[in-house]
Amino acid sequence: MISFNYETDFELHNEAGFSKWLSEVILSENKKEGEINYIFCDDDYLLEINQQHLDHDTLTDIISFDYSVGNELNGDIFVSVERVKENASDFNVTFHEEIQRVLVHGILHYCGYKDKTESDELVMRSKEDEKMKMFHVEQ
Repeated sequence: MISFNYETDFELHNEAGFSKWLSEVILSENKKEGEINYIFCDDDYLLEINQQHLDHDTLTDIISFDYSVGNELNGDIFVSVERVKENASDFNVTFHEEIQRVLVHGILHYCGYKDKTESDELVMRSKEDEKMKMFHVEQ
């Protein structure tokens, strides 16, 4: 089950459509859907998590905690709405496109994709693009 939680005044429109899409992404990677929680927050909230749990003192758009067991994906994915908005502007894409990319990015990490090296990042970007094309929800 995919759930969306809010620690900020942001609200994801069409939660059911996003949930359906993310479920299809999971199936397309031959994985099972467990409990996946998205927590939307602001920069300060995510910075505190980054400092406390990862010992990083930097802003980021997403932090995922992977509790997957075997092929069943489980975890908590924290998303800074402020970072997503800024990144959308920096990358000259819509907020909707950037939020999609970030949401699927967390799932792809749970599927085993990495982004620490340049070659891993290229694979991750390709997978993000592929999975974003699966999103067919009326706005």
